[in-house]
Amino acid sequence: MYEQVSHSLLNRILDELKPHIRKRDLRHFYTRLGANFYAIHSLFHHLYGKRDDFVSQMVRLVEVMATQYIARDAELKELDIAREQNHNWFLDQEWVGMALYADGFSDNLEGLRSRLGYLQELGVNMLHVMPILECPKGASDGGYAVSDFRNVDARIGTLDQLSELGRAMRQRNMLLTLDVVVNHTSNEHEWATQARAGNTRYQDYYYIFDNRDVPDMFEETMPEIFPETSPGNFTYDASMQKWVMTVFNHYQWDLNYNNPAVFIEMLDIILFWANRGADIVRLDAVAFLWKKIGTTCQNEREAHLILQLMKDCSQVTAPGVLFIAEAIVAPVEIIKYFGEDAIIAKECEIAYNATFMALLWEAVATKNAKLLNQGTRSLPDKLDRATWLNYVRCHDDIGLGFDDNDIASCNYQPLAHRRFLVDYFTGAYDNSHARGQPFGRNEKTGDARISGSLASLAGLEYALEKNDPQAIDHSIDVILLLHSMIMSFGGIPLLYYGDEIGTLNDDTYQFDETKAHDNRWMHRPRIDWDKAERHRRHGTVEQRIFDGLKRMIAVRKSTPAFADYNNRSLIETGNPHLFVFMRSNPFLQNDNVLVVANFDGSPQALTLSDLSNRGHFEFGQLRDLYSGEAPRQFKDQLVIPPYRFYWLSDTRLY
Repeated sequence: MYEQVSHSLLNRILDELKPHIRKRDLRHFYTRLGANFYAIHSLFHHLYGKRDDFVSQMVRLVEVMATQYIARDAELKELDIAREQNHNWFLDQEWVGMALYADGFSDNLEGLRSRLGYLQELGVNMLHVMPILECPKGASDGGYAVSDFRNVDARIGTLDQLSELGRAMRQRNMLLTLDVVVNHTSNEHEWATQARAGNTRYQDYYYIFDNRDVPDMFEETMPEIFPETSPGNFTYDASMQKWVMTVFNHYQWDLNYNNPAVFIEMLDIILFWANRGADIVRLDAVAFLWKKIGTTCQNEREAHLILQLMKDCSQVTAPGVLFIAEAIVAPVEIIKYFGEDAIIAKECEIAYNATFMALLWEAVATKNAKLLNQGTRSLPDKLDRATWLNYVRCHDDIGLGFDDNDIASCNYQPLAHRRFLVDYFTGAYDNSHARGQPFGRNEKTGDARISGSLASLAGLEYALEKNDPQAIDHSIDVILLLHSMIMSFGGIPLLYYGDEIGTLNDDTYQFDETKAHDNRWMHRPRIDWDKAERHRRHGTVEQRIFDGLKRMIAVRKSTPAFADYNNRSLIETGNPHLFVFMRSNPFLQNDNVLVVANFDGSPQALTLSDLSNRGHFEFGQLRDLYSGEAPRQFKDQLVIPPYRFYWLSDTRLY
């Protein structure tokens, strides 16, 4: 868009660029900069326009974008152009992800590169390598307390080894996802060290106060994130004799985005990792980017403007790179992190579907899909050019952030129901075989979240201890059922490392003093590769889960209806134990897949003629795409066995 004021400023900025930038051939860069500059200028002016140094900061912003463009490898620039031409490439059903810690999965980056064949065997082609940057030992928050944003932890590898991993993945058509923690730094980061030494420039990088007056005003409305281990939102630094905002942990200092220098620094870091081969950048803790007295300091309007500005600037330098919003917030808020518009107000192309994850676990505990159906219907519509990251487990705890109105509509009392779920998954509830632990319990409110591996929460740990074949069968069925939902729901399914072989809770974290206070380490395992190799032995638990997922992934990739073009419709069946939805092929009419899931321990029936009468599905001889079998029917009643799912097509269409 051409607009005189902004483009007059752009001409001035281009004249002021450093000579080594001006003399380069930057045709693609200037084309993209011109197309995006009105939006960039408008957003930057909205956030920082009242500052005396606004123009100099704008010059610095463009210099950073240009410098990183010059540094970008030719192969990556070609990839940018290809993705611009096929801008919906990430909505395809071919993508299946896995999140892992490099040291837990394979010791280091070299080991990870050697295990790419294992991931390809499973069908994974998008890899989220969780934080690998330098962090202080014992105060790392699992890699999210970064002390150097441009260096790989020496225990994990080197920058060159990361680049080699990226090249090896591109050769295999695999996507690399890396983290940038945008909300905070470690208190041992150079910026924090400079601030502590009295450097006012770097003190302005953080929220630092001489006394408790302003912090106390913030505290009136700010919730506590980790009330057990890190109560409050401010920490007193004795060396400065000042108070620092530390929302997550006392050793994580929150960055102050009121300062444009902070924004420019973090954009430079994002582009640095894009140039190191990241196809996708996961932006951590985006909901917290803007702090305002009298609010919860989450999901503020300015946080969204910052993300829009990051996206616009990134599109100039590295347009093929996607953003993931790590915002574990209410559905009405999470949807905003896609942006208001896919063209003129875009933020992140991908966001975690944490609500769907929690709803799936609720259905496992209650053995019905009432809240799953209700909560899914309440999910707001997303942008067409955006997609969910659907997952069953991750490195973090399971929060129970359902909407209270949805819980009440299912005739549950919200507080009591959440307590039941915590009791169920920690094994405190009668007849529960789950082996999780409560995490982040808030004694003031009674709230708690849940830690534990997928297999242990699904009852496999109990079943193996009891050597109960039926219980083992049931737990494996639950594991596969949950994965079938994230594979077919719409979006990119994200597996968690170890889940593909039924990895149980790892209790050894208790013997490491740097981890013993945080029971999330029970589900951040070190893979036993001798055990993992059992996935090649027929009849083992590892083989049954691995091959089940492998088959599921292969079917997903060959089923166009599982691409994510907002082509899902939820179906009400009248049976509270069933979760049923239709996926339609966005490119071919009358090419549909009916997804049916039974969360109960008893067989359930679905009346197919009801679906046909409502115009949902024309059924003839049904075939399950996953098993290749014709499901059991009695007249027009489809029978769904306990903890089973079907991906049904009408074979007349094939």
